[in-house]
Amino acid sequence: MEQKHAIDTIITPHRRGACPTLDAPMQTGDGLLARVRIAGNRLALARLAQLARLAIAHGNGIVEVTARGNLQVRGLSPSSALLFASGADESLPIERGLVIDTSPLSGDDPLEQADPRPLMEAIRSAAAPMADQLGPKVSVVVDGGGQISLAMLKADIRLVARDAERWAVTLGGGKPQIMDAEGAVAATIAVLGALAALGIDARATNLFPAATASPVRPSQGGPGWGTSALRTKTGHTSPIALPFGQIHGAALIALAEQAQSAGVTTIRLAPGHTLLLDNANSSLISQAASLGYITAPNDPRLNVSACIGSDGCASGHIPARRLAESLAPHVPAGQHLHVSGCAKGCAHPRPAAITLTGCADGIGLVIQGRAGDTPSRILDEAGLIPALARQEVR
Repeated sequence: MEQKHAIDTIITPHRRGACPTLDAPMQTGDGLLARVRIAGNRLALARLAQLARLAIAHGNGIVEVTARGNLQVRGLSPSSALLFASGADESLPIERGLVIDTSPLSGDDPLEQADPRPLMEAIRSAAAPMADQLGPKVSVVVDGGGQISLAMLKADIRLVARDAERWAVTLGGGKPQIMDAEGAVAATIAVLGALAALGIDARATNLFPAATASPVRPSQGGPGWGTSALRTKTGHTSPIALPFGQIHGAALIALAEQAQSAGVTTIRLAPGHTLLLDNANSSLISQAASLGYITAPNDPRLNVSACIGSDGCASGHIPARRLAESLAPHVPAGQHLHVSGCAKGCAHPRPAAITLTGCADGIGLVIQGRAGDTPSRILDEAGLIPALARQEVR
């Protein structure tokens, strides 16, 4: 049989600044991890089910939705990663090149200030020749100012619609500048060109450093909750979240089948490890809850970010997600807990109110900071709940 796909490389787990892709999966503690970027963040239910079947056939069955709304599949081997990539390319609308984030409701959000898709397409087209010269973490956010905010997504360049004609453009750590659409695209391409010239390690903050450190901003749960929380031009869309960003492929297949039976045709991938079900009824949302999805806005797990930790990552010192599950009910009201297997802090790069970081000699406690910050204390597992209780009474 003719080989239609090849794995470019395998990323080692300790290589900083690298991101897994479909063509370059990353070695983790439970095998290779491949990230799949879906064009437009929208999938027909049959295609979602097909991805889940590929994950079960070629990986360990675990499927993740990342904080940016991308899909990840775990437990691949070098040979099965090739088969998975070939199957994904054949059945899914894969996006490659420069990372440009837009709302999954783009063009279908009656409350957005402007449709971000024309700017996204113009930037993607102009940036295509330099895509291989940009670092894998370089990204652009084009936020139409609708119901789903992209403010919590890190970006080298951020465009936010102020109205139908004006965009606030933030370059690196600089202050927003108001431009029209043509100027916003031109400024974006100019900065991307400068980054490409500097090399793959360059980021926009090298050109436009931040004047002050970013303040801690508490994370919210999903982009909205309830069967009619988010309006679309054809009805509504309902958010459901994956617990700590992951679920088994069998639950995705079951969700797709039940959604199709309920008349749903499209699923959207949203920030915050969230899926959006277009025009879902309350019965389908209840069925999703029975399959293990988070459907309630007061679920304590929405206040916790956690990577897979030592259960599936060679860098992890602690089973972060298992700890997060047990700690979620104890997180102080109004605060966000980040449980990280190591100092890289992949699950929540921004500061959090409380961070627990796995390290060689225990679990580091960081208050109002990131996983890589110096901990104020080193704890064992028995000391975690008391430590959270002390934060609640402060």
